[in-house]
Amino acid sequence: MNRDAAWALVREWTSSPNLRRHMLAVEAAMRAYAERFGEEPELWGIVGLLHDLDYERFPSAEAGHPFRGVEALRAMGAPDVITRAVLSHADYSGVRRESLLEKALFACDELTGFIIAVALVKPGRSLAEVDVASVRRKMKDKAFARAVNREDILHGAEEVGVPLDEHIGVVLGALQQIADSLDPGAAPRPAE
Repeated sequence: MNRDAAWALVREWTSSPNLRRHMLAVEAAMRAYAERFGEEPELWGIVGLLHDLDYERFPSAEAGHPFRGVEALRAMGAPDVITRAVLSHADYSGVRRESLLEKALFACDELTGFIIAVALVKPGRSLAEVDVASVRRKMKDKAFARAVNREDILHGAEEVGVPLDEHIGVVLGALQQIADSLDPGAAPRPAE
């Protein structure tokens, strides 16, 4: 599976611009971590892009997320490294995170959404206005983006073995590099 095929699947399965943006954000963060760890950015990016493939159709464990998406990916011949990582990002799947790829996906998933939420409350609603300190301040505000599990963010940084501020910096930097694709007013598109 290559990047173009993965993006085509996202477009086929997901009509929500916000969910597409989320998957692009996780892809960017995963590519940044692949480069940091000397891994394969294309593979890691594809995993990030596909991790919520079925979420719009099956938005909960009860509905079948991420199991339905993994079934479809397997039927298309996706390698086990991709399907296992997608399963492992959901604690309830029964698939323990073992590889660095799997741990990075979990670490990036919640944090990307939180960082974007921080950007949306900035005066210019821009990722350029966000820094690590502003993300840390908002993490302390339990009323802010309360659907985001702070414990998952903390646990994710621990799993990849990166101090929290550094983890936020890696993910924030990746999102800032593709900010034009993540802008709420823009149509989500893959990074060039």
